[in-house]
Amino acid sequence: MPVDQKSWETAVRHLFEDAYPYDATGPRRHEDWILDVLALMARVPDPRGWASLDDPAHAPESEGFPTYPFVVHPPDHIRARLREIDRASAENLLLALTDDCCTLTNLTRFTESEEELRVMARTVLARYGDAATYHTNVDRPGAVPGTLDFTTSNWGYSPLSVYSEDCGLIVVSDTEVGMFWNFSDY
Repeated sequence: MPVDQKSWETAVRHLFEDAYPYDATGPRRHEDWILDVLALMARVPDPRGWASLDDPAHAPESEGFPTYPFVVHPPDHIRARLREIDRASAENLLLALTDDCCTLTNLTRFTESEEELRVMARTVLARYGDAATYHTNVDRPGAVPGTLDFTTSNWGYSPLSVYSEDCGLIVVSDTEVGMFWNFSDY
């Protein structure tokens, strides 16, 4: 199901307005999409001209550091910290990224029902099409390989930023790469 700009931007803004997000999309130009992730971390523009959320770019620490808060790493470093997950886990992860701690309990702060929030998450993912793949630095392995378990309190992540906690989702299609990242510093 194709999604229009207004619906997508509305869903992204609503879901992540209270997080400390970096939510952006860049073009897919390489077979090795990790190279496109690196370009996205350096803030390549959205190929459709759609809005992004980039709170860290406004931090004083970002001055002279174009990838802030992401640390510049070689592609193999980033690749080793990501694992592929299924679409259902990607939807749950988008909802968990709406605030600190990467948990679905974040949904209680919204006035909408869980199903209404899931529709918004599906709208975000719809931009990338049905053949997209999903990757994360979050380690919450589910019972089935490629899934995340949000019922466990035991979880971790492989940081890619200067913050003490960063969790995210990378969505890869044939033409675009999206990043949905949230940062915390405790």
